[in-house]
Amino acid sequence: MTLTFDELWKRLNDLDETVQIEAKAGEQIGPSMLETISAFANEPGRHGGYLVLGVQRAEDALFPTYEIVGVPDSDKLQSDLASQCRTQFNAPIRPQITVEARDGKRVVIAYVPEAAPSEKPVYIQARGLPKGAFRRIGSSDQKCTDDDLALFYQSQSHKSLDETVIADGELSDFDPTAIQEYRRTRREANPLAPELAYSDEDLLYSLSCVSRVSGVARPTIAGLILFGKHAAIRRHFPLMRVDYIRVSGREWVKSPDERFDSIDLLGPLMQTIPRAINAVLDDIPKTFKLPANSNRREDVPLIPRTAIREAIVNAVMHRSYRLNQPIQIIRYSNRLEIRNPGVSLVPDDRLGEPGSQQRNPKIAAVLHETRFAETKGSGIRAMREALADASLSPPTFESDRDKDTFVVTFLFHHFLSPEDVKWLGNFANLELSEDEQRALVFVREVGAINNSAYRDLNRVETLVASGHLRRLRDDGLLDQKGKGAATYYVPTERLLNPATQPPRPSAKEGSPSTPNSVDKALPTGFRGNLQGLPTDLATAVRELGLRASPADIRAVIQRLCAWKTLSSEQLSEILGRNQHHLITTHLRPMLRDGDLDYLYPNQPGHPQQAYKVTPRKAGP
Repeated sequence: MTLTFDELWKRLNDLDETVQIEAKAGEQIGPSMLETISAFANEPGRHGGYLVLGVQRAEDALFPTYEIVGVPDSDKLQSDLASQCRTQFNAPIRPQITVEARDGKRVVIAYVPEAAPSEKPVYIQARGLPKGAFRRIGSSDQKCTDDDLALFYQSQSHKSLDETVIADGELSDFDPTAIQEYRRTRREANPLAPELAYSDEDLLYSLSCVSRVSGVARPTIAGLILFGKHAAIRRHFPLMRVDYIRVSGREWVKSPDERFDSIDLLGPLMQTIPRAINAVLDDIPKTFKLPANSNRREDVPLIPRTAIREAIVNAVMHRSYRLNQPIQIIRYSNRLEIRNPGVSLVPDDRLGEPGSQQRNPKIAAVLHETRFAETKGSGIRAMREALADASLSPPTFESDRDKDTFVVTFLFHHFLSPEDVKWLGNFANLELSEDEQRALVFVREVGAINNSAYRDLNRVETLVASGHLRRLRDDGLLDQKGKGAATYYVPTERLLNPATQPPRPSAKEGSPSTPNSVDKALPTGFRGNLQGLPTDLATAVRELGLRASPADIRAVIQRLCAWKTLSSEQLSEILGRNQHHLITTHLRPMLRDGDLDYLYPNQPGHPQQAYKVTPRKAGP
């Protein structure tokens, strides 16, 4: 079912551009538009996406909003788009194109369907592969990596990299003790598993760890990775090891004169995985608990065993074996990082959802059967639940397509500790939400935060995370670095050493970046402006105080907008709250839920935009 223009318009202004919506002025079909078409056609499981042409972001808007500018010649644009979709790619694309008239201007909407598996990767012919193929990651178009292309080809041939035969491998390259370890763990998982009765060679063949070439049994990549002798793995995959590294302090060793401790683990996964898990568990800080009906303490790892096991198993199971790099488990004084080669094949916004895309399906199958890994697609969810049960800060996941790496970070940190609460008290005047407080604790511990990490910490959408991070930047707590998808934030001196910093200068009275403070004499710390309000509304606003619940704040906003239409700046002044925070935390959700309407619904960036109560909420 395709979306109408009105549905796309609402989503665009509520959520900005998304994985399925791209907005462009649409004066011509340029290279950027071709990249988006390739990305929409390629992205697995998204069912394509929409180009909305003839709209652009409003200038000087406090938050990304869009306005209709129209296309100069809708007939020509339609014709050019259809022609280039047919001729510029390796496989013809047939978009569904419609034209809508709004405010006397024409807007073109093109729905680009997802290509069939047999047609992927769809790429721009003039650029060839891999430069001409793209995936839709979040709201951006990203060049396909070698693993992305392999995933597309794998879906056509049903052959994966880990099934590849090692031409000069032999059955003697297998380690009998590793095979016995498989039998032991498989028997524990399912004593009646029929493969337990197979001979070693038949067992390996059934697991796709051996393939017969011209009548000769040869190991596959999966076979040697899982069951190979140390000498065979060293010969074929010398860098396919797991390195456990202990670093003093909170930062990576920058000076060659400074040393760190490292344990290099190279061997079959059936033996390497338990060794890696035990190396981490033996080394990380311990806490203690008192079991029920016992007065004897038990020392337990600060990070639960379940979380560590899932992170290590996910790393060896999903890493790219095309890249000659080791997995690194880095233990800092305040955190544990697990870094594996190969970007996640699952988009950031789907991490932790049931199901997964397997880069190495034969290796993954063995690890699932032996219960090294939990049920498919649940590893990230299991990590989150384990840390939540231990009252630890949530894990964060960073999938870096430029570096082609995936990083899991665990903090040795209970959230929120009494020390955190005391430290955050330095910023009480900023009315930080719990999500923002959690982000500040994280950036103090790790040294940086990006949109992905913020989403992992607080389980919010991309646009909400961006708004909150910008607010913390505008409040002088974070410095923004990088651009676009590479944007990240680092702590300012004010955040790290609040006691030594002078108070932040106030913006001019009525400024949208800080709450109005004209009425400091009002009781209970109230900072709003009640002048001109009816008595009942003034009382309702004053009774909110500074720590009111979101539901109470929104109820008062509804009453105010039922009284008369008000802009975000006016609401900020009345309520004594930061305008940007008010928009992201309350006004946009209320628009999305139908509790408010724009005064100019088709022009969110209108210079006189205001909010009114919807008819169904206004009452008779």
